[in-house]
Amino acid sequence: MISFLNLQEVKEKLYSKLEPGQWNDKLKTFLLGQDIDKVLETLLQEAMDGKRFTPPLKYVFRAFEECPFDKTRVVLIGQDPYPQIETADGLAFSCSIKDKPEVSLQQIFKAIRESVPEQYTDQNPTNNLDRWAKQGVLLLNSALTTTIGKPGTHQLLWKPLIIHVLDSLIWSDMDIIYVFMGKKAQEYMDLIPDNNCKIAVEHPAAASYRKEEWIYNDMFNKINECLLLQNKTPIIW
Repeated sequence: MISFLNLQEVKEKLYSKLEPGQWNDKLKTFLLGQDIDKVLETLLQEAMDGKRFTPPLKYVFRAFEECPFDKTRVVLIGQDPYPQIETADGLAFSCSIKDKPEVSLQQIFKAIRESVPEQYTDQNPTNNLDRWAKQGVLLLNSALTTTIGKPGTHQLLWKPLIIHVLDSLIWSDMDIIYVFMGKKAQEYMDLIPDNNCKIAVEHPAAASYRKEEWIYNDMFNKINECLLLQNKTPIIW
């Protein structure tokens, strides 16, 4: 449990934790500044009020741990972590803690099976998407946490970080492909220069709510087409 007395210690540990992937220096002003104070104090206050947030603190920055800054080729932005207890694992849409994929991930696997069937095997659909992160896909939600059972509660809290991440990538001069899944994620599209490859699709959960097919606009093939134009290796989904 975080206490108000050791916020600085927590910040320094987070900074050190992100050092192997070089994200610590890219996010230094956020990690060691007042913006993260607000995040940590909000999470602490919710805990003191008897509320719980997800994912656990140890997983909150996992997207950056699994995908080093200089290896990032694709930035995939979702909306909120899964709001159920013991489900979100810090990577957008991943749910390695669970025995079976959540509904959004089921929609994603179905789309992969339909659009890139040559890549789809019985071994592919494990619930842990770290295999994508290891290929340079930054699996980021527009909010890194949410209150259990209440999606959207922390969107504004994490906005400074998302802007900071995108700014760092834009100024890096790396050719990055940006994928925005859902309306909350698409609010950040205008921050990305138009010379970048940008793909917008609805959130897979939206299709589940409507009980209809997910409109994914062939995003998995489009991402790989953009990578090939950059003379980069396609992602194995």
